[in-house]
Amino acid sequence: MGALYLLLPISLILVVLIGVAFWWAIFAGQFDDTDAAARSILDDDDSTASPPDDSHRCRK
Repeated sequence: MGALYLLLPISLILVVLIGVAFWWAIFAGQFDDTDAAARSILDDDDSTASPPDDSHRCRK
């Protein structure tokens, strides 16, 4: 029973802290554009990359 007096307030404080962190994330704009990172991979233009330089290879 003594452990309950310790664990219950700790768990309630933890729930409140997680709620505050989630509330901050919502109003700070963390979830505004969740698809941008996924689209940036597909929109990557690899055609502008220079061809690989083969001058470092050993020639026999």
